[in-house]
Amino acid sequence: MRKHVLVVLALGALIAVSAVGIATAAGGETPVTVKVGNLEVTANGGFSPTALSKTKQTPIELKAAGEVKEADNSHPPAVRELLIEGDKNAEVHVKGIPTCTSGQLQATDDTAALKACKPAVIGEGTTTAQVAFAEQKPVNVTAKLLLFNGGEKGGKITWYAHAYFSNPISGAIVTTVTITKKKNGRFGTLALAKIPQITGGSGSIISFNLKIKKNVAGVNPISAKCADGKLKVHVQAKFEDGTKAETEIVRACTSKG
Repeated sequence: MRKHVLVVLALGALIAVSAVGIATAAGGETPVTVKVGNLEVTANGGFSPTALSKTKQTPIELKAAGEVKEADNSHPPAVRELLIEGDKNAEVHVKGIPTCTSGQLQATDDTAALKACKPAVIGEGTTTAQVAFAEQKPVNVTAKLLLFNGGEKGGKITWYAHAYFSNPISGAIVTTVTITKKKNGRFGTLALAKIPQITGGSGSIISFNLKIKKNVAGVNPISAKCADGKLKVHVQAKFEDGTKAETEIVRACTSKG
């Protein structure tokens, strides 16, 4: 039962691993915090280079981080669904990057996962969750996050986030995120992840950090152009208790060429 808590942990990183993460983590700017009632969700990070072509896609390295907490420091509710729309001027590229399947990552620790799929790694980081079972003091658990390319088929890109925990919760979990192109005004990319109920909501993301590589096997996983001096992202997170945290974040970029 406790093993399923880990699903939430891997999803924490997914906020940052879609193309929309480019805007959420614009370089050199202060963290952005969204408050809904007692709940506070914060995003931060950066990308390089920050000066982008006005007309052509520029490869970037993305660093992103996030935190979820209650203002009164109580145990936060678990995330159930993430829906992220990314700026139409950002793109995700996976053609030519080696692929990995969910089956190759199931029931593996970090060493075994890398042995099976190291060429498909496009990002690395860590994720932490707080687990609060009835009548027990909440426990924070941290794991390494490995992000693997699952490939593209029928216009849908699949990525897998792998997290393995050895103490105090033992087990591995593989979480899937799907990325598709979808035009909606300013936005052009849609990433969606649905999370099943985790031990009645006992496990909740509290923080994550992730870096997506600029070059994998000669391919640039994420690129962007600065057409009008800004990048925008729309994020919606639905929590176990029915709370919705939703916002649009605008970041400045520098156009060149």
